[in-house]
Amino acid sequence: MAIPSHEELGRALFPAMLEAARTELNYFRGDFEVERKADSSPVTVADQEAEVIILKALAEVAPDVPVIAEEQYSAGIIPEVDGTLFLVDALDGTRAFVKGEIDFTVNVALIVDAVPVFGMILLPAKGEFYTTIAPGVAGVALVDVHADVAYDEITFEPIRTRQPDPKALVVTLSNSHPSGRLEQQLSGKPISGRLEAGSSLKFCRVAEGKADFYPRIGSISEWDIAAGHAILRAAGGEVTKLDGSQLLYGNRKAKFRTPPFVAWAREDLKQHVRFSAT
Repeated sequence: MAIPSHEELGRALFPAMLEAARTELNYFRGDFEVERKADSSPVTVADQEAEVIILKALAEVAPDVPVIAEEQYSAGIIPEVDGTLFLVDALDGTRAFVKGEIDFTVNVALIVDAVPVFGMILLPAKGEFYTTIAPGVAGVALVDVHADVAYDEITFEPIRTRQPDPKALVVTLSNSHPSGRLEQQLSGKPISGRLEAGSSLKFCRVAEGKADFYPRIGSISEWDIAAGHAILRAAGGEVTKLDGSQLLYGNRKAKFRTPPFVAWAREDLKQHVRFSAT
């Protein structure tokens, strides 16, 4: 199975990310129908059309690598995977999108041996673009999603997680999914600040040094977090299960759902901040 380099993926996928972003913005705050999938989650034509754009680009740059994409999965299109695959959420944050809120993103991740090694996240409404530039290197840039910009023309600012102060931590949390169980687990921990964000942007806030950790007590789909996980790893962080063990991807038996997890600015922080797995 031929796996393109980070640079090859960047060049091939960035135009599709821009096209997907423009497609979503064409519908954003407009008049469109909201349907419900089998799990009651919302889906729009923007989700569907953006995913087709990303899938086409992936088929051209890496035709041998299977893809698990949110809307295809919902339609029952589920290829066999063996630990190497792409995970695609072409519109993460559909609830925010439907409400007219800007925290929705385009997400693509490459998984190799069950570990996220490449990720791209684009925030269409603001042009924030995060990616793994190379192994162990993550960057952010502001792009004009309506312009004809080539990947090689982008000037990235390198991002790196910060060294946390275990006595004064900043946690980033969902701005749309409050959790009583999570609040119970956060109680008594040395938290000096909270940063709310939507969709996969919570991973980006940790990756760029604005927060120290992001806990998720409930389950979520792998395509929701894989790109953010890849970017965070490249920036110096990691994502683990609540018990501290490695979070892996491509779990077909679990229907590509993750267990609860914590995204850490630095993995050794898990020795200071512990979560109960029960």
